[in-house]
This record gives sequence, structure tokens and C-alpha cells, in this order.
Amino acid sequence: MNLTCFIRYQIDPFQREAFQAYAEHWGRIIPRCGGHLLGYFLPHEGSNDIAWGLIGFDGLAAYEAYRARLKADPEGRENFQRAQRGRFILREERSFCEGVPGTLNLQPR
Repeated sequence: MNLTCFIRYQIDPFQREAFQAYAEHWGRIIPRCGGHLLGYFLPHEGSNDIAWGLIGFDGLAAYEAYRARLKADPEGRENFQRAQRGRFILREERSFCEGVPGTLNLQPR
């Protein structure tokens, strides 16, 4: 993976379970559409309204192809609509980062 999309969510802390279900649905949808799902993360300590989603791609072209497949995916569209109906996501920000060689997937020696 050359590119990672970091999605920062501000969520309604009283609807944590709704966001968790939303994230779990992406566990099926994202890989099917071509993304390498690294995981979704809920707040545990500290801030109670910030969650993260991390998705890897081989490059920007792979991300663009993924977005096109995602928009055409019926389950993906339904998951977006679920979030709109439930209003448990208050804000969403995306950042794209590239991994630093020699720091990824290191194993203890």
C-alpha cells in the first residue's frame, strides 16, 4: 500500500453503538470495492467523540477506482444513508498519507 486514507469522524458520543454498526458494515463493503481496510477505531479514553477509519490503497488511481465502485455498490449506498438517517456522524475529515519505508509492519527482532 502506497497511500492511506485517514478518516477522522466526530461522532455523537451517545450513539457510539450506531457508529460501531456503521463501521462493521464497511468491513464487508470496503474490501469488496478494492480498499485495504486497516480498521475502524472508536474512542476509548480521552475524547469521547472522535473515531477513525484507515483504508489503504496502492495509489491515487486505485483510490479513484475504489470511489467509483463504492458509489455503485448498493450496500455501500445504504450504509451512507444509514449514517445520514441516524445523524451519528457530526463531522468527517479525510487526510491522505504515504507510509515511511522502514517503519511499516515491523516485527520484533
